[in-house]
Amino acid sequence: MPLTKLILTENIPGLGAEADVVKVRRGYARNYLLPHGKAHEVTPGALRQIDALKQKRAEREAREQNEAEELGRRIGKARFVFTLETGETGKAFGSVTAQDIMNRIKNELGAEIDRHKIVLERPIKDTGEHEVTIKLHHDVTAQLVFQVKSADEPRDRGAETESAATGEAEKRKKPGFFRRKKEEKKETE
Repeated sequence: MPLTKLILTENIPGLGAEADVVKVRRGYARNYLLPHGKAHEVTPGALRQIDALKQKRAEREAREQNEAEELGRRIGKARFVFTLETGETGKAFGSVTAQDIMNRIKNELGAEIDRHKIVLERPIKDTGEHEVTIKLHHDVTAQLVFQVKSADEPRDRGAETESAATGEAEKRKKPGFFRRKKEEKKETE
């Protein structure tokens, strides 16, 4: 297989970053990298331009790291509360997944992060406080602390027994929404 040497002008995942000299197949170089301006052929003039490309790469990496550190501080300060439907025994019917965490960060903080950067071994199904690691950059990680609560908040014992007695009377007084509509129609007819 014939290979050719190229100097990359931008970051290409799986291949390299700016100013890297890489060996690729000629067809890949001829059909994709060179026409799209993502690489230059290795020539004496191009080798002199490597310093400018290395400076561009250092600036990009520093900017990405600063943005990741700032986002990490914002994530560290944020406190989220997720609510899950639970049964009588306290078992959750749903779970908090990496997608849920990603959507909440996007809505609350306005930051787009990939859900694969959220380190979550399994979906969270139990209530309480949880801590999740988020890999924002290869040097920067953030700790997100959030609370998972039940949708049916437990009440104190005195209010629970008192409300149980009055709850039956209230159910008889207030019919459901749809039942109320049907009763109103019957009355108007």
